[in-house]
Order: sequence, then structure tokens, then C-alpha cells
Amino acid sequence: MADVSSDPGRWRDVDKLLARPGNIVGQDFEPSPTLREDIGEIARVLVVGAGGLGCELLKDLALSGFKNIDVIDMDTIEVSNLNRQFLFRLQDVGKSKAEVAAERVMKRISGVNITPHFCRIEDKDIDFYNDFNIIVLGLDSIDARSYINSVACGFLEYDTDDKPLPETIKPIVDGGTEGFKGHARVILPGRTPCFECNIWLFPPQVKFPLCTLAETPRTAAHCIEYAHLIKWGEVHHGKDFDADDPEHMQWVYSQAFKRAELFGITGVTYSLTQGVVKNIIPAIASTNAIISAACALEALKIVSGCSKTLCNYFTYNGTEGTHIKVTDFVRDTDCLVCGPGTLVELDTSTTLLQFIRLLGEHPNIHLSKASVTCRGKNLYMQSPPVLEEMTRSNLQLPLFDLMGKVAKDVIHASGTSEKNDKKTSCLRKLRVVFKGVADGITSMDTTDGS
Repeated sequence: MADVSSDPGRWRDVDKLLARPGNIVGQDFEPSPTLREDIGEIARVLVVGAGGLGCELLKDLALSGFKNIDVIDMDTIEVSNLNRQFLFRLQDVGKSKAEVAAERVMKRISGVNITPHFCRIEDKDIDFYNDFNIIVLGLDSIDARSYINSVACGFLEYDTDDKPLPETIKPIVDGGTEGFKGHARVILPGRTPCFECNIWLFPPQVKFPLCTLAETPRTAAHCIEYAHLIKWGEVHHGKDFDADDPEHMQWVYSQAFKRAELFGITGVTYSLTQGVVKNIIPAIASTNAIISAACALEALKIVSGCSKTLCNYFTYNGTEGTHIKVTDFVRDTDCLVCGPGTLVELDTSTTLLQFIRLLGEHPNIHLSKASVTCRGKNLYMQSPPVLEEMTRSNLQLPLFDLMGKVAKDVIHASGTSEKNDKKTSCLRKLRVVFKGVADGITSMDTTDGS
């Protein structure tokens, strides 16, 4: 396989962009003929997702001068991926997307080092994400975007005037595609809207009335949802359906096909079954390429300062002709995720266990099975078992003591939140203030001098 980076003129345009001053460069931009090499050595980029958009992102980032890239994806390659996920071949079916994609790009582009992670994004410690200068998302899941957004915003710290500290800002470049439409946006926590600030941009998932599914199905999707939501529970009592298990998906497909035949409905296929059950968004290779190019450029602008970044939401529509628009959305200053944090007032006698229970009852938090950290120290971890055992003794201790007897500080709690009858993993930032404490001294610590 030819090495596309060996051509002497390969980096001409990138070097020209990084070596010349301009009128719209960032305020800290320092042009240099060696800036591309410096970025390659210093900057670390995490790509989340190695599907259609993720493959394009890995290629574009590597060809933009980034040399230290990690990619994380829990999925394996399927035959249906091959029409648009160009890094994969037929012999790769069943293998890890992250591992194969990393290997292919490194073979084609010399000097780049891509580390694959074949796991769920929740399987990584929070500190794992803090090691990267920028996070680039190539996801098709709202829940996954929300989780990464909450993790990045969890690193954000504010000064006494509630201004974000620049060194704690973890930039995110988020890309997404659906057919001939796509978006790219820049998230600078504390400065621009985070994912939760604009969650309303995503339409609610289509839901079918159960009576329609059970009695009068009219479409292939109705038959698939009947097999998924009704038939599975009737046949497999108490057994959870796993959308990532091929045997489970095949069972739903066969049941949906039988029901479609019964009602004279056509169009039930295995790929459609996957799409309906997993809410898979249709993808087109050309749209992925366009959105990936926009995301890679924004990543280069953020790291180098060679130009002002996108403000802050770019949309592309190629359904009829080409329509491109940039919208400057406004940040929600009261956002529970990217804001200074939810204020929680506690007594100095409140134990860590009582605090964790409070998180589940708090009207603005609703966090169950919470793990709690403070300034990088694990106060209590729900998992893995070895960490749970090591931190279990802290549950009966006052949180005030565990936090070093300070009047106030920021705590990060990760756990499960329920919204619209759906449980998702999330991270919450909390501003804990202890009642009756000033400058780290409680009223109990003072003595009468008479």
C-alpha cells in the first residue's frame, strides 16, 4: 500500500496555513514553518467512534499533521458497513472497528501513531479523557454524545467570579450525519454551548402506539417493533434484549418477517431490523467526507490558533443542491452540565452515604448508583469491585472531613440518570457548600477566649 505522506509536496498547503500570519488568526497564534511538526509531537487527539464518520476523521486528522491519535469504539465490523466505511474489507468482518481502522491508517500514513480501544466509552476512567488536548466525535448516538460532553465539562473549573479557567477547558469537535444532511460544531465548555445546552436540536425518537403494533401493523417498522417490544418479552420471560447480540437481533428479524407475511407487509430485512431496533441513522459516504473535513479543520484551528474557530454550529444539506449555514447558538448559563455546577448545601455532619442518597432525591440531579470524586481523589466508587471495597469505609465518614474540612469545593459524581423512562450514564458537577463554615473554620472549631 502506497504511503501518501512520503510525497515532498504533501504538506505544502498545511505548512502554508501554519507558517503565515493573517487577519482572522487566533490571538495566541504564532506562525512557524515547524508548527506542523510541533503539533504532531505535542497534541493528543481522541476520536470517539470508528464508523462511517470515524474512518474519515482518522484519515483527515492524520493527513492534517496529527501524529498521536487514539480511537475508541465498541463495535465490530459488519458486511453492511463496507459500502461507506472505506477502511474495512470483507475479511475484516467480525473484527474490532477501532483496531482495524487504526492499523489501516498507520499503514498508509507514515509517522502517525493511532492507539485503538475496543470497549465502551463508559469503561474508561474519567482521567483517561483528561489526557487529550481535544476530543473529536464521530458518533450516531445521542446518549454517547451526552456522556462525552458531561465528561469534558466535568474537567471545567471556574474562578471566584464564575469565569471558566482557560487551562481547564477541554475542546470538543462534534460531527454527525444523516443521509445527505450533516453538522459540525465546536464545543468549548464554559464559553460556547455544550451538548446539553442545545439538546432540543435533536428531535425525539419516533415511538409507535403499542395498540398499533399489537393489532393493526401497517409498516415493516411496526412489525419489527412488535417483535422487539412485545414478542421478545412474551417468549423470553425476564431476559433482557441485547441489541449488540447477533443471535438476539436475528430472532427479532425472523419474528418480524413472519408477522409481516401474516399482514401482507413487505420490506422487512435484517439491516432494517438493526436500523429500527438500534435507531441507526442512514449514512452516505460523501456526506461523511464533507463533515469530517469540517471537523478536522476545526480541530487544527483549535490546536494551532491558525484561524478563528467556528461560531459555533455548521449545518450541511445536500438533499437538493448544496446548502450550508453557520449558526451562533447561545450558551445556557444555567446549564447543569457546563455551568459552574449545581449548588448543594450540606451540614458538616452529613456522611458520604447520606450525600449519595441525596443525589438520587435532588430535583435537579436525580443521580443513582453514584461514584464520587473530589480533586482526583476517589471518595467512593461503585465499580470495579476492588475499588468499591477500598472506598467502602468512607461511606460512614462525614463528607466535610473527606473533603479536607474546606468551606466549599467542587465534587464530581458519576452514575445513572433517568429521563423519559430511559436510563443513561452521566457525570454531574456539584458545588458543595457546608453550612456554618467560613474560611475552613467551623463554629465548633472556635473557642471562647474569656
